[in-house]
Amino acid sequence: MQIGELATATGLSRDTLRFYEKRGLLLSRRLANGYRDYPPEAVQWLCYLRAAQALGFTLAEIETGLPLLDDPAAAAPQLRTALLRKLDDIDARIAALSALRSNLARELDRPGFGCPVLTSV
Repeated sequence: MQIGELATATGLSRDTLRFYEKRGLLLSRRLANGYRDYPPEAVQWLCYLRAAQALGFTLAEIETGLPLLDDPAAAAPQLRTALLRKLDDIDARIAALSALRSNLARELDRPGFGCPVLTSV
């Protein structure tokens, strides 16, 4: 499958596909004419990659921490662990944002509120 066909099948741009290939997330072979040739399973892999990104995983996390789709049954426990870790990360970020929000609201509710940046200078 050539890059244009893969782009159409996945809804991704050719530049995105080249970027993923450069990072090692997508493999192709070169045809005699220099064109990239992607295997049919590249479509499934890219859907998996995009789903992982939509769940909050970075490309670095996907590269190092998510199991591949070679054997989905064997990868299921690893994937569950990765998803639980991501859920913990999200909960920690929510807690930190909640604390930040509380601090900001407390500052705004203080009588005689002035700009805390200017008053500390």
